[in-house]
Amino acid sequence: MPSLTTRLFVSHLLVAVVGALVTFAVVRVAAPALFEERAPGPGGGRGRTSPLREVVADAVTTALLLGVLAGVIAAAALGLLASRRLLRSLRSVRSGTRAIATGDYRHRIPVPPESELAAVAADVNDLAIRLADTEARRVRLLSEVAHEMRTPLTVIDGYAEGVLDGVFAPAELVQIEAEVGRLRRLADDLSTLSRAEEGRLDLHPTDVDLSDLVGQVTARLRPQFDDAGLTVTVHPPSRPVVVWADADRLTQVLTNLLGNALAATETGGVSIDVTAGRDVATVTVADTGEGLDPDDVERIFERFYRVPSRRRGEHDPGSGIGLTISRGIARAHGGDLSADSAGRGHGSRFTLQLPIRGDHPIRR
Repeated sequence: MPSLTTRLFVSHLLVAVVGALVTFAVVRVAAPALFEERAPGPGGGRGRTSPLREVVADAVTTALLLGVLAGVIAAAALGLLASRRLLRSLRSVRSGTRAIATGDYRHRIPVPPESELAAVAADVNDLAIRLADTEARRVRLLSEVAHEMRTPLTVIDGYAEGVLDGVFAPAELVQIEAEVGRLRRLADDLSTLSRAEEGRLDLHPTDVDLSDLVGQVTARLRPQFDDAGLTVTVHPPSRPVVVWADADRLTQVLTNLLGNALAATETGGVSIDVTAGRDVATVTVADTGEGLDPDDVERIFERFYRVPSRRRGEHDPGSGIGLTISRGIARAHGGDLSADSAGRGHGSRFTLQLPIRGDHPIRR
């Protein structure tokens, strides 16, 4: 198959040749007749002698041949120049995509002057930025997972050596069991996180009374709030709010939100509001705890990100992916999970939104 350069050159040349031939034919036929009709002389120019007409025809023919030749040469030169310029831009885009395909996500394609190719180059550059961000998150995730596993493995290794050396009694194996359980929970959380981010969460939706579900989760966690000296108040709607959702997954989200509120609150309590609009059901969990800095409001949904705790002087002790998973579950239901806070010391508020119509899409 001919190259794009050859095809562009031939197309320009054919256009020039066809245009020149049409022009030649029209002028060759019309020019002598027009000359005889409009030339001054007896009879208004009609009946002009044949030799003069032939002279005019020959002159026009010669001029047209020279014009056609010059036009074809100029069209060929300009076509070759345009095709090479276009091919240069295409080669730049091609080399850039090859560099990105080999993992050089820092490579940027120069924006060519052609608007269509400029749009393609901009899209490829945007793709490179997104791929670089994905790769950075992948590397960071591997580092964070390794860090999360290092502590329980170190504890297990220390207790195992102590038991083998006779320093610890066999009863201390319970500590090893606890750390193994922590690793198992981390593995389960990572598996759920991976499925949530890939849109492969295993959901079993049914009609769920959201107000009733909130009441069940709150009743189960209320003893922990009582032990901490905190109040937990539910403000149910005046009528049932039924959503098409996976009750177990929503329980996981609500448990995480209430658990985080319990961990962040020292005095006061937590208020839970369930409301329903025309298309959206909302569960708002508001606490009187430490609150969030503006920079933390969105970052808390990042994997393994922990907000420094003023109460303990350290990071929160969870795995750091609970809120990431919770948002993934909410979005898998066609909803969302967001957070806001007036700042440190002013508490936090988490808002879970779910569509209440039964025809919304649920990713399975």
